[in-house]
Amino acid sequence: MRAARIHGYGDASVIRYEEVPRPVPGDGQVLIEVAATAFNPSDIGLRMGLLRSLFALELPYTLGWDVAGTVVEVGGGVRSRTVGDRVVGRVDTGGAAADYVVAAAGTVVPAPGTVPLAHAAALPVAGLTAWQAVYEHARLTPGQRVFVNGAGGGIGGFAVQLAKHAGAYVIATASPRSADPLRRLGVDRIVDYTATPLAEALDEPVDALLNLVPVDARQGAALLRLVRPGGILVSATAPVEAPAGSPVRSTRFVVRNDPAQLTELVELVDAGIVALDVADSRPLAELASVHRDAEAGRTRGKTLLIPASAA
Repeated sequence: MRAARIHGYGDASVIRYEEVPRPVPGDGQVLIEVAATAFNPSDIGLRMGLLRSLFALELPYTLGWDVAGTVVEVGGGVRSRTVGDRVVGRVDTGGAAADYVVAAAGTVVPAPGTVPLAHAAALPVAGLTAWQAVYEHARLTPGQRVFVNGAGGGIGGFAVQLAKHAGAYVIATASPRSADPLRRLGVDRIVDYTATPLAEALDEPVDALLNLVPVDARQGAALLRLVRPGGILVSATAPVEAPAGSPVRSTRFVVRNDPAQLTELVELVDAGIVALDVADSRPLAELASVHRDAEAGRTRGKTLLIPASAA
């Protein structure tokens, strides 16, 4: 089969699209024919070696955490999945940027039935990150005001929709390119961060701020000032440290795989409550170009990568 792999850390040129043996599922595993995987900004840090403290990679390494596809083989002891199942999931060991990938049977769930199978690949990593930010950490309730910093990315689109589903009033940063798609997802007010400094973005503080973009200490301090006393700042990227004695709580988290939460996300998609903001679909062979476009700020929403075998 063909796979997009890295043999070492570096810029996008280290990504190779090459022939590799097709994997064989072991006990408790399934083999999935990949309909699509999805690009995540964290893939850049992984490729550059910036996440080595979190993920110990065995090189060469096949990229891709998100997968949507069809089960074509099951390993020993698997009862939860059968050949022919259309599934979606996060593959914790990576490997989904390929024609086929092996995954633990318990980590994949039935794919949404109301969208194309490939589009479901947009859901696992970004959707779970947004779910945990909104419901576990910010714990938004009806009537609260939330500020989503970085709403134009893949996580941001889900965070906006889940916050609206929780009954919150949603303010979001976006460039002019992302503004209309975010309005369609339900944002109540958009702040054009290219024209308005964040310190001047709000007329009153918010109950919660979801930070989805990398920020330095100065930017983090500016974000903290946008949150009311007793409120919370939740960061899915760099830690934002609240100073000692600050009336604002601050937390940073790393998304975890949670098939039960993913199942609930699938149900929201099928119910028409959460839309999949697929901004682009590209052949898997162009993964290096997708990385370059993302580093240059030319992407928004979710970009899908389609293996040649599924095209």
